[in-house]
Amino acid sequence: MIEVNGAVKLFDGFAALDGATLSVPAGSVYGLVGPNGAGKSTLIRHLTGIYRQDGGSIRIGGENVWENAALKARVAAIPDDWYYFLQSTVRDMMRFYRGFYPAFSMERYEKLKEVFAIDEKRTIRRLSKGMQKQVAFWLTLSCMPDYLILDEPVDGLDPVMRRQVWSLVMSDVAQRGTTVLVSSHNLRELEDVCDHVGIMDHGKVLLERSLAQLQDNMVKLQVVFPDGVAEVPADLPVLHTSRVGRIHTLIMRMSAEEAEAKVAAYSPLLVDAVPLTLEEIFIYELGGADYAVKDIVL
Repeated sequence: MIEVNGAVKLFDGFAALDGATLSVPAGSVYGLVGPNGAGKSTLIRHLTGIYRQDGGSIRIGGENVWENAALKARVAAIPDDWYYFLQSTVRDMMRFYRGFYPAFSMERYEKLKEVFAIDEKRTIRRLSKGMQKQVAFWLTLSCMPDYLILDEPVDGLDPVMRRQVWSLVMSDVAQRGTTVLVSSHNLRELEDVCDHVGIMDHGKVLLERSLAQLQDNMVKLQVVFPDGVAEVPADLPVLHTSRVGRIHTLIMRMSAEEAEAKVAAYSPLLVDAVPLTLEEIFIYELGGADYAVKDIVL
């Protein structure tokens, strides 16, 4: 389990983390989402032991992360800006990783060589961005980590390779019980792989729930009101509303059953509950229309 409790990190008086609290269940895939500048990468740097928090606690598997070499040997990460030595080949970096991770598996390294099909004797800096990201997964998964922390992990990969690396990660979760925390702006992709989601903003985790709970707690209704009701009744608790012709789309923070019961009082001609995507939940949990795309005439 990954546990962050009231984490605070200040940079020249600015609170990059402002009491952040989250809990990642063991063996789960946890999606950390939020707008740019929310503090996601700062939190990840604490989880990997790069930063030391100014307040609160950061624990993985019940142990403090800071200066805990034995714990870090069980934690592997792929940051947004992956580091490698400029003149190194893939095999050079393999030896580097092998020196830090006692569980590094040469057997797995050789098997993954067939998956990624990259010449291990090539200098990494001469590879494309997508190929460098493939090397990052190749080496990181060969470390056999108990905890895998990913920051924009599939950025730069083509659709086929994205599916391949997620298949490898999910296989480790299923077979080895690997705990995964992934931060990404690709919410559609997270929706396919995550079972828990935390929404972060201004250095705090605003909420965290299972994906199923998030989707059960917010609903999109498409409603056609009877003749004479042109606008959404003011007493309906809607987060956002839009209209195309006679069809009103209502976003409401409640279960579909509760929302349909409230709308039923107005004898609608049509009511249809539509599941929200993680992207829509993200927008409306962070402030509704204030975060929606604005129409600007230039």
